[in-house]
Amino acid sequence: MTTSVKNNFLPPSLISNLQQVLISRNDAVEHQSTNSFDSTSSLSSRSRNAKPNTANVEPDCSKPVLLITNGEGIDSPGLTFLVQALLSDGRFSLHVCAPQSDKSVAGHSVTVRETVAVCSVEMNGATAFEVSGTPVDCVSLALSGALFSWSKPVLLISGINGGSSGGRNMYYSGAVAAAREALICGVPSLCLSFNWKKEVSCESDLKNAANVCLPLIFAAVRDIERRNFPESCLMNIQIPSCPLANKGFKLTRQSLWRSPLSWKAVSANRHPAAGQYLSNQQSLGIKLAQLSRDASAAGAARRLNSHRQNVEIESVGIAGKLNGQQTIKKYFRLEFIHLHLSRSWKRRQ
Repeated sequence: MTTSVKNNFLPPSLISNLQQVLISRNDAVEHQSTNSFDSTSSLSSRSRNAKPNTANVEPDCSKPVLLITNGEGIDSPGLTFLVQALLSDGRFSLHVCAPQSDKSVAGHSVTVRETVAVCSVEMNGATAFEVSGTPVDCVSLALSGALFSWSKPVLLISGINGGSSGGRNMYYSGAVAAAREALICGVPSLCLSFNWKKEVSCESDLKNAANVCLPLIFAAVRDIERRNFPESCLMNIQIPSCPLANKGFKLTRQSLWRSPLSWKAVSANRHPAAGQYLSNQQSLGIKLAQLSRDASAAGAARRLNSHRQNVEIESVGIAGKLNGQQTIKKYFRLEFIHLHLSRSWKRRQ
């Protein structure tokens, strides 16, 4: 196992702690594989309650409190496997506050001038809420004291994100933004991202990634309790695509790499806004149908009453020059090239 600590800015005690837990990682993974748990269905089958002030699990004050969130939504496999792994260990009191839908590229945005809906979620062994806002909304709301009875968690964990959050992609990442918001609020934080490879990676890799991250989480909590964890730092952890085959970790600085952005034109007749507009304008649709029917009837009457071939020219609109300031409306779609930050996880029922 190789570990690079050259020119790093973290305390030596934290580095030593991480080295020790990673050395024993293989034994821990083997133990977990022999005592594997398969509670995906029990954790994912959940019911929603319209009253967000009802807690579904009584908090255990004797255990350190961990706050879990992510950017891909509360139903994403990464969050599910992370919560499962932490619950299986049993040493923490888990509280989840995550977006209702995929907000993986929301960045550090917040919801203003709109009401944010919060629903309690049944998640065996944890107190959980889903929020209609962004990942930063989730963290800010969770730390406000309006949802949970505790005043401050020991650690916030954002993830596991199904895509890279390294380089300049961290500025787009909702998962990194959630960890950064916790840091701004004075709460130590970790962001976990898995290097998902299209047509290569599968959901079981996310489960392995969660198990690999457990020693790092244990080390972070232990150093926080010993006041050895850096207060002005969040750890952005990138997990390799083959979690069980990794050889250790390397402390590094943020690179300048980012995924190229590609804007693609979208046909207006394929844009959903047109259909939504017509569906919301029922009276307009009725009038258009009436006009079409009347025009068809008038044309049929003219053809019956005419004994010679006629050429008819009908004009719709006001005669004259075209308005030189006509509004031009186009539609575009943004895509990340060679990056799968925004994955559409199927909602588990």
